[in-house]
Amino acid sequence: MRNWWHSILERYVQIKRYGEYIPTDYFIIALLILVSVASFGLGRLSVLDSVHTPTTVLQAPITTMRPMYRGGEVVASSQGSKYHFPWCSGARTIKERNKVWFTSIEAARAAGYTPAGNCKGLK
Repeated sequence: MRNWWHSILERYVQIKRYGEYIPTDYFIIALLILVSVASFGLGRLSVLDSVHTPTTVLQAPITTMRPMYRGGEVVASSQGSKYHFPWCSGARTIKERNKVWFTSIEAARAAGYTPAGNCKGLK
């Protein structure tokens, strides 16, 4: 069985021998090219970092407390008698072709719909 120290020494000698075949001039040229490319890349990164435009945050006007969905504030089924908020479970079960959208709760009430019991926040 070979000693682990001998295998390490053999690898070291192989690496040393491989280095003898590489001319020093080629190594220096390759090193200069590598340093040049790295310097160019770092220079580009530093310019990109310093040329950013300042970001301004403007507050959007608050029109309603609840978000306005695609069709309106509340939705009902053309086959049913209850109206729901769009995020309620009852609204998710209504087929798209049967959905009736209202811009307000008052409009849904005026059309004869009543609030759904399982949708929190409806009056």
